[in-house]
Amino acid sequence: MKKLAIGALVVVAASAFSGGKTLAGRWEYLGGIYNGKKDGPPAEYTLQRRYDNAQYEAFALQKGYEPERYEAGYYSLKGDTCIETETFSSQDSKLKDIPVHYLFEIRNDTLIFKGKLPSGMVVEEYWKRVK
Repeated sequence: MKKLAIGALVVVAASAFSGGKTLAGRWEYLGGIYNGKKDGPPAEYTLQRRYDNAQYEAFALQKGYEPERYEAGYYSLKGDTCIETETFSSQDSKLKDIPVHYLFEIRNDTLIFKGKLPSGMVVEEYWKRVK
């Protein structure tokens, strides 16, 4: 009985941090803080990210135009850490194929990423769930 209880605790603890969580859905960029400087969302277009259980795609949306896919990759969640690896970028990128670790939090309908990019830039981004 004691072994069964210990085994059950191990399974529960492991599943709590095993990446069972997901960011699945669509998120719209609200703005962020970059190296201590606040920056709002662009006025001319909307940035959205679509997450499934393991991959993401980022799009720029502007009225009268087709959505422009500008980034894609995969991600994993481990506890309060999101590890994103960009595999596609429509522009030159120094982040391609480099895992970037963010602390993440979901408050109500807002996803918050905090981290330090390989360039040294400290970021805090806010994304609102739209679907």
